[in-house]
Amino acid sequence: MTRDRRQLARPDGESAVRPVLDAGLGAWLFGSLHRSGQRAKAERYVRGLLSVRGRKTLRSVAAQVDGPAAQQNVHHFISTSPWAWMPVRHALARHVLRTQAPEAWVIRPTLIRKAGSHSVGVDRRSLSPGRTVNAQYAVGTWLASARSAIPVDWQLCLSARWLADPLRQRAGVPADTASGTAEECVREAVAHLVALGDESCRPVVVDVADVDAVSVARFLASLGLPFVVRVGPEAQLRLDRAALPRYGNLERAAGELAELLPRLRREVNPGDGPATAVAIPIATPPSRGDGMLLLGEWSPVGNARRGLWLTNARAPSLVPALRLTRLPGVVARDFAAVSERVGVRDFGGRSFPGWHRHITLASVAHLVAVLDAQAVPAGVT
Repeated sequence: MTRDRRQLARPDGESAVRPVLDAGLGAWLFGSLHRSGQRAKAERYVRGLLSVRGRKTLRSVAAQVDGPAAQQNVHHFISTSPWAWMPVRHALARHVLRTQAPEAWVIRPTLIRKAGSHSVGVDRRSLSPGRTVNAQYAVGTWLASARSAIPVDWQLCLSARWLADPLRQRAGVPADTASGTAEECVREAVAHLVALGDESCRPVVVDVADVDAVSVARFLASLGLPFVVRVGPEAQLRLDRAALPRYGNLERAAGELAELLPRLRREVNPGDGPATAVAIPIATPPSRGDGMLLLGEWSPVGNARRGLWLTNARAPSLVPALRLTRLPGVVARDFAAVSERVGVRDFGGRSFPGWHRHITLASVAHLVAVLDAQAVPAGVT
């Protein structure tokens, strides 16, 4: 195991946290909290998330940072205090954009299992045919490179029962919150990253199974964003007749379409070994930009298909687009190695604002753990 993976995987304690926050990062990230007491509480909460062993509940974090008597104060700060979490997330994203050289935004779902049914957003969720669990379903927005991935925004998908009273009122779900389906959460996540104003216009990688990939791809294209969106093999697609006139208006499922045109395949190496890939022009409405490609990839061993994606990348070079398809794997790796260890899954309260504040500070803790592992100066540049 490398040094980075060892450090990311351990609960560090305050020895690693204090220098990072004292270097100015805390002041930058929590500058939107106007009261000095709130900023101090936010920093202490992050220290608790990084130093508590086991589950990071409000009780365990309170006991770590201020002793058992502080539980009520910590509960108030997370669940009922009026501070806004989005400015903190914006500051977090801007810091990552400035210091970590991310290659893309990655939008990926997370299933958070819960023992009971009272935590905000919990419903019976399907793991596989015939198998369901009590769980929350969240969509995370990450800034990722081949080196690391850091979460900067989250959407909690709420079913109809959580968007209706009495559960809505009991959980403190704002009246303007309407993110129910996975696709609605993805669109909200995209709207948030657009509002942030990424001047480099990094591509958006969407790896969410429970969405209409064609609809999401058209939405991204309408915003002028470069994108790569995972598409299921059953999605119906139509060839671009202008690009491939000999095939006419051929319409097939994406998986079948990728198999039908072997002459378009070519050998590539996106950096992690050889593969076979194909880029097939797909017909889209003329108002949606320059069209899309169905990107398919096969392993050189056994010719197993690795994945299908929709992209508005240019056809001549498939390697950059294929490299982007590796980034959800980096997210999955760092979610397991870092996010889970700083308590992203551990909020057990019924408060919708409390869930968002906890997961926001857990995302800050994730960044601190990554900076410590990289041994990068944490001052704001």
